[in-house]
Amino acid sequence: MNQNLSKIKLIVIGLICFGLSSFETWAEDEKQGKDGFVTIFDGKTLNGWEATPGKSAPAWEAKNGAIVGTGDKGRGYLTYSKDKNVADLELKFSYRFPGKGNSGVSIRAIPDKTGRRDFQSYHADLGHVGIGGKVLGAWDFHTPGRREHRCFRGDVLVIGKNDEPTITPVKNGLKVSDIKKGQWNDVHIIAKGNNFKLYINGKLSSEFTEHLPLAKRLKSGMIQLQLHDPGMVVEFKKIKLKVLK
Repeated sequence: MNQNLSKIKLIVIGLICFGLSSFETWAEDEKQGKDGFVTIFDGKTLNGWEATPGKSAPAWEAKNGAIVGTGDKGRGYLTYSKDKNVADLELKFSYRFPGKGNSGVSIRAIPDKTGRRDFQSYHADLGHVGIGGKVLGAWDFHTPGRREHRCFRGDVLVIGKNDEPTITPVKNGLKVSDIKKGQWNDVHIIAKGNNFKLYINGKLSSEFTEHLPLAKRLKSGMIQLQLHDPGMVVEFKKIKLKVLK
């Protein structure tokens, strides 16, 4: 009789464990919407993210549903650690600067072997309204060893196979007045092959296409949130990723 009870208990425990496992899998699947985007920040912790360099970890925290970077506690990047080799993607998030600041999001980031930078990347520039020139909403080339072209807010840049640039204006693109000072703004980054678009609040801010030989391009790498300056605070929330390749 006791043996039968023990067997029944084991069966019940097994069913419970299976049910919990199935629920966890279901919960993970629920993070992916019908549009294919996966939530990569849970709103409560920095699980799936790592400070780069590690000594900058005190600068990053999850607070009030957002990732908060505080420049006085360290400079560097917060790297998405669950997939460090993303090529084509769509990335959506909201950002806010309570005051002044310089930040952005790097894609296809890889360690810089030249030593001139920590990482090579294609960098979507963000900052407070009024940051110098047309930096807010620009593409920045963190690419030692090759020409770092201009692609400011309002620019459509085409890089020829011989590294010659052609720049034309964005039609009906983002204006400074479209950006909400000190409030949350929505960003959509699309990277497909050799074409890269940066949208803010639903309007195209800047775009580039490169026709350089493949050996000179950044083909895949990490996604990184940047904390550039001391004395600044930047916040990110609602971070969603769709990996296309």
